[in-house]
Amino acid sequence: MSNIQIRKATTKADLRAIATFPMALYRGDANYVPPLIADRIKHLDPAHNPYFDHAEMQLFIAERDGRMAGTIAAITDSLYEETWHEPIGFFGVFEVIEDYEVAKALLDAAGHWLAARGRKAMRGPMNLNINDECGLFIDGRDGPPVIMMAYNKPYYASFLERYGFTKAKDLHAFEVALFEFGPDVEGLPARLARVADIARQRYKVTVRPIDVKRLQSELELIKPIYRQAWAKNWGAVPLTDREFDYLLQELKSVVDGDLSYLAYIDDQVVGLFLSLPDVNQILPYAKGRLFPFGWAQLLLRQHKIDTLRVTLMGVLEEHRLKGIEALFYQMASRAAYAKGYRRAEMSWILEDNYKVIRGIEGMGGEIYRTYRIYDRELDALS
Repeated sequence: MSNIQIRKATTKADLRAIATFPMALYRGDANYVPPLIADRIKHLDPAHNPYFDHAEMQLFIAERDGRMAGTIAAITDSLYEETWHEPIGFFGVFEVIEDYEVAKALLDAAGHWLAARGRKAMRGPMNLNINDECGLFIDGRDGPPVIMMAYNKPYYASFLERYGFTKAKDLHAFEVALFEFGPDVEGLPARLARVADIARQRYKVTVRPIDVKRLQSELELIKPIYRQAWAKNWGAVPLTDREFDYLLQELKSVVDGDLSYLAYIDDQVVGLFLSLPDVNQILPYAKGRLFPFGWAQLLLRQHKIDTLRVTLMGVLEEHRLKGIEALFYQMASRAAYAKGYRRAEMSWILEDNYKVIRGIEGMGGEIYRTYRIYDRELDALS
């Protein structure tokens, strides 16, 4: 261990080194999708990311024999504790060479930092919280991750479990073969179509596309749905107004109004459906940078995207048995087929969210990837 050094990241150069370290670590891995470096740096920078209005983070860098060997973030979130009344800290930005001793030193550093701040357990990985990329890919089909989903080295799970982490919750990604439904979604299961008709006829549900030209005003309709529909989900933390605005800026160039909807009963918004084209299919061509040529590379290849990710689907609790979800599925499947999408990933879904799982399985969706969030008590740290 004498040749392993752990130090706190304190400078802009350190932040950039952390953001770019995975590009070296995953070099040669055909499934790795390099992020846009500038966006990654902003995400980790408290001066830019409003998540840090209610959270504190310490980044650590591991060096072995004088060379960068790993990174980790230790995170406290006052809004999480206010919501769930649990003294839990988080870890994320966990990337490490295939060396357990380096991984252990990083986890020790994060754990001690959290314990010193009164946290009794450490949960993760979170990049940076449950509203961002979270979980460790542990099982399922090989391949690149879709937009805003995690990717990691296969040895990470064994490192965490050897360290004493145990499963807190599994998250599933479902795959749906959109091309099988046909242009007028005649291939959708008959039961789903019947339930969608009930939503329209009995409950008078109407659905309209999100207007991407008016995203700021649409956001004011989305906020209460998001905060209420997911409030009881395990680990959920409400987004603040500043976080919503930040997310809008991040996604406004990706959101396709033809594939995202608001549901109404009378004049009340009661449901939200948001799906995103999987830009991860073309992002590697940008090589981590939009300028000077990254944008051009992405625009040239937009037509190659044949997958979308259903990122959010929520209905207010008092309206959840009215077929609104089926109506969303029907409309999105028809629009996606017309735009040339062949498959959809619906992710992530809590392993015990049985109502949503039954609905996805009802339209032919199957689990094809599983991600895991881990916990470890901190009182056992040496």
